[in-house]
Amino acid sequence: MNDSNHRHSAERRRALLAGAGLLGATLLPPVAAAAQPASSKFSFPRGFLWGAAVAGHQVEGQNTNSDAWLLETIEPTTFAEPSGDACDHYRLYAQDIAMVAALGLNTFRFSVEWSRVEPENGMFSDAALAHYRDVLEACRKQKITPVVSYNHFTTPRWFAASGGWEGTDAPRLFARYCARVTEALGDLMDLTTTFNEPNLAKLLFGFPGPLQQFSGNPKEKAMLARAGEVAGTGRFSAWMYGDLDKIQAGQLAAHGAAYEAIHRINPQIKVGLTIAMADDQAAGASAETMARRRDIAYGPWLALAATHADFVGVQCYTRARIGADAELPPPDGARLTDMRYEFYPQAIEGALRYAASRVQKPFYVTENGIASMDDANRQEYIRGAVSGVARCMRDGIDVRGYLHWSLLDNYEWGFGYGPHFGLVSVDRKTQKRTPKASARLLGTIARQNAIAIEKA
Repeated sequence: MNDSNHRHSAERRRALLAGAGLLGATLLPPVAAAAQPASSKFSFPRGFLWGAAVAGHQVEGQNTNSDAWLLETIEPTTFAEPSGDACDHYRLYAQDIAMVAALGLNTFRFSVEWSRVEPENGMFSDAALAHYRDVLEACRKQKITPVVSYNHFTTPRWFAASGGWEGTDAPRLFARYCARVTEALGDLMDLTTTFNEPNLAKLLFGFPGPLQQFSGNPKEKAMLARAGEVAGTGRFSAWMYGDLDKIQAGQLAAHGAAYEAIHRINPQIKVGLTIAMADDQAAGASAETMARRRDIAYGPWLALAATHADFVGVQCYTRARIGADAELPPPDGARLTDMRYEFYPQAIEGALRYAASRVQKPFYVTENGIASMDDANRQEYIRGAVSGVARCMRDGIDVRGYLHWSLLDNYEWGFGYGPHFGLVSVDRKTQKRTPKASARLLGTIARQNAIAIEKA
C-alpha cells in the first residue's frame, strides 16, 4: 500500500470508529456540489412512507440510567464529550413531530429508551411508558406513521453491568421488556424494529483488514474496566464494547425471543429487523472473498430475517471497496463527507439490490444520509439516494419507505456534537430548531410522491 493509501486508510478507520462511539475525529471541510445529470420522472405508490429518524439517547437528553451515559462520563472514555441535554427531545417531542408533518413527511422513526422504561431490573416505569404513549398519540394527531425501535444501541446500566448481550439471560430480559412495552403501547404501533443495526460491529470489525486492531483496544478495555468498578459488578458489556461473537449470539437469540413475544401479544404489529449495510464492490476481491465478507457482515442477520422478520430495514451510507483480502480505503481524490466516508449516494441502491437477492421481504430504507456542514451536499445526496431507491422499485424490488438520518443535528456517539447529519439544525443553547433546505427538498419529494430520477 502506498503512502496515499495509508493516509486514506487511517482517515477511514478514524471515521468508522468515531461513528461507532470509539474515538473522536476531526471533520473535513464541506465539498462543492456537483452539477445534476439528466433525469426521468418516477412516481412512488400511494402510501409510500417518507420520513426522518432519531434515536432516544441521541436526542432526548439526560438519559442517566443508560450504559452510554456512564461510558461518556467516566475516565478514561473513548467518547469525545457527554450527551447531556442532547436536543431536549424528551420535552420537545410534540414540537418535533409537528415539524415533521409541516415539512410534508408522513413518517417518524424513534426509539423507546429501555433504560427509562426499566431503570432497574424488573422495575418498570409507568411514567416512562405514559410518555412514549404521548409520543405515539402526537404522531397520530399529526397523521404521522410511527416506526418504533425497541432498542437503539443503548441499554440500562444494570443490564450492561450484569453482562449485557453476553449474558445468558439477555434474550429473556429483552423479550420481557419488549412484551411490557407492547402491552402498554401496542395498540398505537404498527411498524416496529427490535434492534437498530445489531450487525454493525461485525460490519466494522469482522472482516480482515485495518479496522480489526481497534476492536478491544487498550483504551476501550480500560473504559470498560472502570465502568465495571463504578457499576459495582466488576464487569460491563455494552453495544459493541465486549466480546463481539458473544454479543452477536446474544442479540440473535434476543431478536427471535422478542419477535415471538411481541406477536403473541399483538399479532397485528409488524416486527422488522434493521441491518447496517455498505454497497460492497469487488476491487480485486474474488467471488469467494466477496461471499466471505458478506457472510461475516450480514449473513446471520439476513438468514434470521427470512424467518423472524416481517420486513427488513436497510441502513446504508456509502460503498465498501473490497480488495483481495481486506476492505480498501476510498480511491485517491474521492469526494468525502464530513465523516470521511466516500460521498456515494448511489450506495443505497446497491445495498437494497443485494438484500433483495437474499431475502424475500418488504424493505424500508430506515437510515440513509450524510454529515455535512454544507447543506447543498445533503440535497445532492438525497436526490441521488432517492433516485437509487426509485430505480430499485422500477425493477420490482418491494421498497415501501425512505427514512432519512437524521431529523435533527444530534449527538453522534464518539464524535459528540461535531458532525451534522440533520435535516434540521439545533441551537444547543436555546434548543431552537431551524429546518434546512434539504428538509424542504425531502418534503417536496414526499408531497409530490415522485422524483426526477438521476442517471446512475
